[in-house]
This record gives sequence, C-alpha cells and structure tokens, in this order.
Amino acid sequence: QVQMVESGGGLVQAGGSLRLTCVASGRPFRGNAMGWFRQAPGKDREVVAGITWNSMTLFGDSVKGRFTISRDNAKNTAYLQMNNLRPEDTAVYYCAGDKAQYSNALEQALADFDYWGQGTQVTVSS
Repeated sequence: QVQMVESGGGLVQAGGSLRLTCVASGRPFRGNAMGWFRQAPGKDREVVAGITWNSMTLFGDSVKGRFTISRDNAKNTAYLQMNNLRPEDTAVYYCAGDKAQYSNALEQALADFDYWGQGTQVTVSS
C-alpha cells in the first residue's frame, strides 16, 4: 500500500522561505509523477506544482517564479521549495502521487492523482 507523508510546514513571515518534503513508501516511486496541491479555508484545492519521473515540471500560475519542485528518486522523495512567501500562500499543502508509471502527461496526471498525504499546514504572516 502506497503512503505519502508530508513534512516541513510551519509559520513563516511574508518574504520568507520553507521547504516541504514528501516521502512515498510502500514501493519504489521512481517511475511515478508526484505533485503538490494546496487548499485554503473556503477555497477549492489547487495545483501548486508537479514533477514527472524524469523531472519535467509544471507550476500553478500563482507560484511561478517563487516555488520550485524537485525529486530524489533514490529516496522516493519530492521537495517543494517555497520562496518569497505571501500571506495568500497560507493553506494546507498536500503531496500526491500518480499510479501510472513513466508517463510525461503531467497535466492529465495532476487532475487525477491516486495517492494522497494527510497534508501539512503552511501559514504566512504579514
């Protein structure tokens, strides 16, 4: 059974940085896309970033130029580096993974990821 576990959330001032970590367990995940989503109170869940098995990336418009996503396949781990954080970035951030392997159809995968973590809270104070 695949599990996704996030860590690294917390409270940070506007303009600061945080790095979120997502570890996939249960089986090797080197061939699977991974992604980050977020949901703020009263808002719909939105795509933050995604990364394919071979490190092609995609970002939500609101985070382009500020966030980066990377992965370490040897560790079954994905990272979300968040810089120049804003109060509107405050949300619960979720890590997710795709069941399909060795696919570069990232936008499609992000619409229907199969495995989800429990989320980690990120709060940005003004």
